[in-house]
Amino acid sequence: MSFLRRRSATPAGPDFDVLAMDPGDWPGNLGAGLLPAPDGSCQGVFLRYDLFGGRGTAMIIGNLPEGSPARDVTEGEIPFEVAQLLLALGNDEEVTVVGTEEIPVMQGDNLLIVRRLKLSESRISCVQFDRSDNVLVTIAAWDRPIPDDLYALLKPLPAELFQQG
Repeated sequence: MSFLRRRSATPAGPDFDVLAMDPGDWPGNLGAGLLPAPDGSCQGVFLRYDLFGGRGTAMIIGNLPEGSPARDVTEGEIPFEVAQLLLALGNDEEVTVVGTEEIPVMQGDNLLIVRRLKLSESRISCVQFDRSDNVLVTIAAWDRPIPDDLYALLKPLPAELFQQG
């Protein structure tokens, strides 16, 4: 699983491969955010995909490495990516996790154990899986289900995307 290895050279952005959909393959608008730590290291990356042609974010994919404070959520609390999705949509209603379900999914030759989170807001779909390098990937989508074939579209983004220019 070469796309799940840590990079040997540290770019200006994250020190881990960001698994998401390539912006060049995406028909809508894309925004990216880095979660910096006080020491300057990257504590996570999230990408906001706009499927609605400027009418609001439809999907957020987050990559949070081990030790990232954004991974620390209490039981029933929504993941960071769901909070970012609600913020992007201007939705301030309270949403909680009401259940989880684990589902095996194939990504090429690799088996992923995907956790589907059931939320109190039924228009939000959310799934999570752990990569082999302990990076937690979370996908949160608004008003559309997350199909199993979406995992085939996920790939590491080039480090140049995160270089400061």
